[in-house]
Amino acid sequence: MDFHLTEEQLEIQRTVRKFANNEMAPLAEEIDRDERFPAETFKKMGEMGLLGLMIPEEYGGADASVVTFCVVGEELARACASTTLSYGAHAVLCAHHLASNGSDEQKKRYLPALATGAKLGAIAMTEPEAGSDVLSMRTFAEKQNGEYILNGTKTFITNGPLADIIIVYARTDKNAGPRGISTFIVENTFPGFSVGKKFKKMGMRGSPTSELIFEDCRVPAENLMGQENGGLRILMSGLDIERAVGGALCVGLARAAFEESVKYAKERAQFGQPLITFQMIGEMLANMSTEIEAARLLTFKAAALCDEGTRATVEASHAKLFAAEAAMRATTNAVQIHGGYGYMQEFGIERLMRDAKLLSIGGGTSQIQQLIIVRELMKG
Repeated sequence: MDFHLTEEQLEIQRTVRKFANNEMAPLAEEIDRDERFPAETFKKMGEMGLLGLMIPEEYGGADASVVTFCVVGEELARACASTTLSYGAHAVLCAHHLASNGSDEQKKRYLPALATGAKLGAIAMTEPEAGSDVLSMRTFAEKQNGEYILNGTKTFITNGPLADIIIVYARTDKNAGPRGISTFIVENTFPGFSVGKKFKKMGMRGSPTSELIFEDCRVPAENLMGQENGGLRILMSGLDIERAVGGALCVGLARAAFEESVKYAKERAQFGQPLITFQMIGEMLANMSTEIEAARLLTFKAAALCDEGTRATVEASHAKLFAAEAAMRATTNAVQIHGGYGYMQEFGIERLMRDAKLLSIGGGTSQIQQLIIVRELMKG
């Protein structure tokens, strides 16, 4: 086993850390308060090549590994989790999804603009009555005269209000169950497409979320990704990577809470001595440090297996489950360590706690991760 990053990965880590500290962290409070998507940050990400990190070089990307993406994701999330959430939806759920499953023509048409940030990406699976049970989706696509007509509503779509290119899952055979789902590339200019309700959220407020509505939405037949009724394979093939990357976001957010807590506990004195010398404070910090390290190792293991092309279903669920819960514990303890200051908005600690809660819900709830792990145990 090799627990060391390559020199190239270390250089990327240093570069991204500097960018995150200088460009993202100073905006985190503002975009949370104003619920504003930081378009200027995405523009700079495009210039740095981060938006196309997992896009092949021939389409303008860097063709980086999943492990490298996790290194980058952790550093970005340390500075601003909500910006990183939108980044993951664009760079992994949309761009990498398309790079892995699109035709040559589809890749040529869409990936270069996604790599530069000229176009913003999203993925649309969740529906009002199909959340954790995503395969029960009702959005339907019917082929007519060389195009598909989509009807239905998607909800809780990250980047939904602003996305230019959306990977959409819809049923194409109402009688085939999970085997009757197909995948489409939808542009926000297609007739019949509209953005529905924009949600006001507890956390991750700098990442816009909305409904997407398809009312006789006309999608060219050439925008079918893969085969008709072949969407289940495409959907399932991306989940391991999505969850590994989600683990990295959790680690970065937990790191932010931990590092701020260590700093505060060293500086803040009570009863004539620094907080960090009190046994109960020290215990919280020690547990936070241990869980962050464990979450990172679980995440890198899942990511490395994905890079090898090895099935990593249980490993990805291990990473997502543990890292999400560790992030929630870390941010809760950070508020407790900071006391009254942790509860006040101007100190930014309560924002970390609000942001962390989504991580045990989005991308498959913690309970769904547990069900997946148990299902794999039953298989032996």
